[in-house]
Amino acid sequence: MSLKKKLIVLNTTIMLGLGSAFAIPSVKAESITEIQSQRTGIQSDISEAEQVIQELKKEQSKMNAQIAQIESAMKENDQKIKDTKQEIKDTEKDIESLKKEIKALEERIAKREEVLKERALSFQESGGDVEYLEVVLGSKSFGEFVNRVGAVATIVEADQQILSEQEADKADLEKKQATVEKKLQNLKDMEVELKGMQSQIEDQKAETVNMKAKIEKKESETEALKQSLENKDAGLEAQIASIRENIKKEEERKASEKADLDRAAEEVNASNSSNSSSEGSSSSSSEESSSSSKGEASAKSKGESSSSSNSSKNSSAAKPAASKTETSSKPSSANTGSAITAGYKYIGNSTYKFGGGRTASDIANGLFDCSAFVAWAYKQAGVNLPASTDALKGAGRQVSDSQKQPGDLVFFNTYKTDGHVGIYVGGGKFIGSQSSTGVAIANMDSGYWAGVYNGRVVRVN
Repeated sequence: MSLKKKLIVLNTTIMLGLGSAFAIPSVKAESITEIQSQRTGIQSDISEAEQVIQELKKEQSKMNAQIAQIESAMKENDQKIKDTKQEIKDTEKDIESLKKEIKALEERIAKREEVLKERALSFQESGGDVEYLEVVLGSKSFGEFVNRVGAVATIVEADQQILSEQEADKADLEKKQATVEKKLQNLKDMEVELKGMQSQIEDQKAETVNMKAKIEKKESETEALKQSLENKDAGLEAQIASIRENIKKEEERKASEKADLDRAAEEVNASNSSNSSSEGSSSSSSEESSSSSKGEASAKSKGESSSSSNSSKNSSAAKPAASKTETSSKPSSANTGSAITAGYKYIGNSTYKFGGGRTASDIANGLFDCSAFVAWAYKQAGVNLPASTDALKGAGRQVSDSQKQPGDLVFFNTYKTDGHVGIYVGGGKFIGSQSSTGVAIANMDSGYWAGVYNGRVVRVN
């Protein structure tokens, strides 16, 4: 074979070798790009899962705080129930003691009646011209007896004193009896109300615990999904590493083959210096042309890069102005400061507490009873109101139910007349601290509250 043919075969072999060296890595590089694209999607899903987990943790933390708050309110309400039961027992003892007093008083009254009868008989027997016996025996009741005896002008001053003592004892007895019976009834009503509240709070706790369990389950599922995605991402990362290792080995093998071919070419060139010189000169010319083309391409690429950089700078310079415009167009939120909206921040974040809302600690933790919440809400609007339902009835002027407006106080007959109060917000609804929900907006046109709404409406002056 001639030297020229050998060179042609050698060059062809080199080109085929170079083509093979670049073709295989290119195919593998495409595989890497595809896998990397899959990884990008998976990593985006992992990021979303992490955000969901963080939100669920926040909800879980909120639920834990709410459960702790509910348990605290339940504990205090339970103590209030125990105290009320003790008061009922004490009051019942007072009633038993009062019954003994009543019995003793009735005995004194009976004795005084006997004294009056004996005096009347004695007066008649001594020749008195007024028939006292007829007065005594003819009376149908003690009241009539008193009236008849009082009408007799000859009754002595001592008898008048006895009658005065009788009337005073009876009045005192009736007053004591009415007071104690009313107290006992109020305590019994309070006990019923407290037990009802405690039951509703327990239901609220059960519901919160159930919600917490659902959140924990969802968090566990999201954690498992995240772990699965991370495992898949790790697998794809391993695939990419494997492909790159194969590419590296392939390139090393091709480089070794090329080096062998280069050495063979040099040996052929050395065997014929004149032809090799001619071919070398031609090759040099070809390389210069190729170098020139590469230089032009490089200059063109730099020019495009410079243009792209300038365009990017111009775009970057324009963004702050746009951002400034967007910020200035956002409206600022207005603080109404009204009694109606003051308690909105406690909706879903408070617990009913009998006697609560009267200390800074209770207010900070959202622990209110109905009247304390109303007083607190109006205080935020600059109006001082008393913190009891009975006092709130006189905190303004009463208007008819048909004239009620948002901001008016509305009353309900729960464990007693006007036992619950809230602030009307319009649309047949009111906001208040309810035993079943804490601070919430409730419907007074249907359901439980419609049944206990008594139509009392007070407009705060």
